[in-house]
Amino acid sequence: MSIESDLETRSGGHCELCSTNTGKAIYDVSRDGTSAADTSVVVCGKCASQIRDPDKIDVHHWRCLSDSMWSEVPAVQVMAWRMLDRLSGEGWAQDLLDQLYLDEQTLNWAQAAKTDDGAVPHLDSNGVALAAGDAVTLIKDLNVKGTSFTAKRGTAVRGISLVPDNPAHIEGRVNGQQIVILTEFVKKLG
Repeated sequence: MSIESDLETRSGGHCELCSTNTGKAIYDVSRDGTSAADTSVVVCGKCASQIRDPDKIDVHHWRCLSDSMWSEVPAVQVMAWRMLDRLSGEGWAQDLLDQLYLDEQTLNWAQAAKTDDGAVPHLDSNGVALAAGDAVTLIKDLNVKGTSFTAKRGTAVRGISLVPDNPAHIEGRVNGQQIVILTEFVKKLG
């Protein structure tokens, strides 16, 4: 069976975080990019965009974690912990985080998303962590603001740099020009 069919069976055709059944995608929870059914979750478009871009978070949407955090699937538990940790400034989220029990291995996996300085890592469109100097490819045509060109889908961007205060942005050279690129529109090469 393929990863997609395994996840479709496991999720019952619903987002494993908020239980909606529209616009689903596979989100890789592993940090090393080794996507497999046991290290991935099925998420809807709304959950995926908010996971990737902390500026888009609708705090009330994530109240759904009060149900999904009790999943028996470690990858779902990890995502619930990570989102509750991100929202821990909200009283209800901190209460849920305090209630959530993860075994030592799963908790270490959940905490691995944080970098040494406690910041959220930059993730590509598949949820794979990006590092400075990595090579990525664009997954859609992008109109580059302030220029007269469009960065074409499939363009390789090598030697990227990370925008330290925004995990949704990276920088790289396209057509000889340094531009800011949203991480949701790139896929890590290699």
